[in-house]
Amino acid sequence: MSDDRLVQLEIIAAEQERAIGELSAEAARQAGEIDELKRRVEVLVRRLVDVEVATAPSIPVQKPPHW
Repeated sequence: MSDDRLVQLEIIAAEQERAIGELSAEAARQAGEIDELKRRVEVLVRRLVDVEVATAPSIPVQKPPHW
């Protein structure tokens, strides 16, 4: 294998290693963002349930007699 070919392969390997590192960092960032969004959705769901409970009518909803 010629020295030029070996240098080209080393350059390719280095570029791939850099790209893999960048993709890994981006995947980690996105995973953190997804976790934060899940937490926010859970908070909003709890708030919505609280609002529904607070505004729910005290009289049970029944079907009209003609149904």
